[in-house]
Amino acid sequence: MIKVLKASFYSSVQDKGREGAAALGVPVSGAMDAYSSNLANRILNNSETDAVLEIAYGFCAFEFLTETTICISGAHFSPKIKGVPVALQTRIRVYKNEVLTFGQNVFGARCYLAVKNGFLTTAILNSRSFFQGITQQTFLGKGDVLPIGTFTNTIASSNTSVKIRNDHFESQRIACDKGPEFDALSASQKEILARQVFTISNDNSRMGYRLNEGIENTLPSILTSAVFPGTVQLTPSGKVIILMRDCQVTGGYPRVLQLTNTAINQLAQKKTNDTFQFVLKS
Repeated sequence: MIKVLKASFYSSVQDKGREGAAALGVPVSGAMDAYSSNLANRILNNSETDAVLEIAYGFCAFEFLTETTICISGAHFSPKIKGVPVALQTRIRVYKNEVLTFGQNVFGARCYLAVKNGFLTTAILNSRSFFQGITQQTFLGKGDVLPIGTFTNTIASSNTSVKIRNDHFESQRIACDKGPEFDALSASQKEILARQVFTISNDNSRMGYRLNEGIENTLPSILTSAVFPGTVQLTPSGKVIILMRDCQVTGGYPRVLQLTNTAINQLAQKKTNDTFQFVLKS
């Protein structure tokens, strides 16, 4: 069991999400940065389907009520155990009553705390991912106690760590494919999409990122159609919105681009006022 002593903004339990539930109107959800989440689980020899904690923006604390082994991947929020800094992307043995804290941001927007054999919160529709209206909680709160997998001593702490991929956090090139309505854009609109440096506005969340820069738009709305994480929509007012893991399953705005899964992971590590450019694969 792990107790939340201090909760950060927007931290939650996530796994690979609720694939196959779109017909019920249920978003996929799951870890915003699936690359970092999967990496933490792999380092612990967990299944990639095991649930992890997604911690947004740091400044939180957890007390371990039982012994376990952990791995932290993704953003660097200056993690410490008993006040001593610990490394990212390595196995760390944690003992009963020890406290893990996350503080000042060094890079990235979201980190992942994996424990041996995963977090065992209630699974609904084959997923433990928090989502409003589906799970009892949307985000973690102070005093929450989270069940974890049974401790085994078959995996120990390590003095080695997996090298951090700087480009995952620093790249300003976000790869994408053409969306279903891309060819309806004018030549000048396509040029803006390819050349513009876009800035993430303060209106960003697990549902989507709204960008500060717009594109003059004369396209009509479309019939309500399927959308997915990574779908880039162009609103009638010319606003550009990138849908993320908790996005709705249908929408009526033109779908001009579709991010690759790698690009979604990279974008999940960007914050308000960070900049990037779309790069069409073909």
